[in-house]
Amino acid sequence: MHFAIGEELRRVRLSRKLSLRNVASAVGVSASLLSQVETGKTQPSVSTLYALVNHLGVSLDGLMKGMHQADTKTADESGYEDGHHGIVQRRSENPLIEMENGVVWERLADGGRDDADPLMVTYEPGSSSSVEGKMMRHDALEYGLIIEGTLTLRIENEVHEIYPGDSFSFDANRLHMFENNSAKPARGIWFVIGRKHGENLDLSNLGPAKSATPSLPAKSAVDVLNAMGDAKTRKLKDQAS
Repeated sequence: MHFAIGEELRRVRLSRKLSLRNVASAVGVSASLLSQVETGKTQPSVSTLYALVNHLGVSLDGLMKGMHQADTKTADESGYEDGHHGIVQRRSENPLIEMENGVVWERLADGGRDDADPLMVTYEPGSSSSVEGKMMRHDALEYGLIIEGTLTLRIENEVHEIYPGDSFSFDANRLHMFENNSAKPARGIWFVIGRKHGENLDLSNLGPAKSATPSLPAKSAVDVLNAMGDAKTRKLKDQAS
């Protein structure tokens, strides 16, 4: 289900009573490029799209949800197709955005919540999150898992090659960029968590609490993993001594 991102961006811009030229200048693109994006003649890069939604004060979550609701007029009285009441989202229902150079986002089921943007992301060979080669930053936390292909993640001066089964997490306020330098598409699952509340200021606040002394019995799988990690660390220290 393709999402006309340009039309929605234009609608939001006009509702904010902002001129095309002023918005283009604020996000660092030409007025002609922004006009082409709004009319659907071209697609924005990932970095340009983030800059636009941040400047307009709207989330991708809100944009894509609005489109999804508008396109479910033929759904059942609950507002969902197949009578699945928001628990299951069919692949054909995924709101889809195609970026400028072969990057595709598909929004996954979110259960009606806005805590995170769950996405299936595809990078075609030679594509990147910034066509201009410039790193971007935005106010969010990013978690991801690569399920197909190889993706390069650049964070400031660091370069990470991510392969199928590898996962990542980082503070998106750090300058970063994704690239597919391989000959095959790279695909993965992303969870982008925006800072909509005062808490969760960094990744450590979202992870399991770390304790020097694991509590027993463990109350959850996270507790078990923490306990195993602490035990392994103690064993390595004992062997080293």
